[in-house]
Amino acid sequence: MLKLQTKKSTTLFLIGVFKLLKGFALLAVAIGALRFLHRDVAHTLEHWINVLRIDPENHYVHRVLARALNVNPRQLKALSVGTFIYSAIFLTEGTGLLLRKRWAEYFTIISTGALIPLEVYELAKHVTPIKILVLIVNVAIVVYLVMSVRRNRT
Repeated sequence: MLKLQTKKSTTLFLIGVFKLLKGFALLAVAIGALRFLHRDVAHTLEHWINVLRIDPENHYVHRVLARALNVNPRQLKALSVGTFIYSAIFLTEGTGLLLRKRWAEYFTIISTGALIPLEVYELAKHVTPIKILVLIVNVAIVVYLVMSVRRNRT
């Protein structure tokens, strides 16, 4: 039983760290979006493309620049608000899981499980390896936590 408990602790720890990393990454994106509010987004991106010595003729670079030219301040605010909310959810999940709180397991099951249909829809629109990986990881997290919660009912 001790071995099972240690494995559970390690898995919860890894899920918690994963959620915290996602939360901090989204927090950085949200702050970055706010910083772009009063700047020329395309010019700033072109500057960083030159600083990082990225090939400006790259197909992906052109796609990013094309999208950046069409972003308005209202869209940046909406992106920032939405990203802050997702960041708060992930940071809450990660912190709760690291502290081994039962509510965090339920919260993670609900919040992660609720997004799976959206991930499937996005995957149906356009299949990419990243989308497949995200879906697999999130399904695995939900299945693991559901099994864990059912196993440890008291």
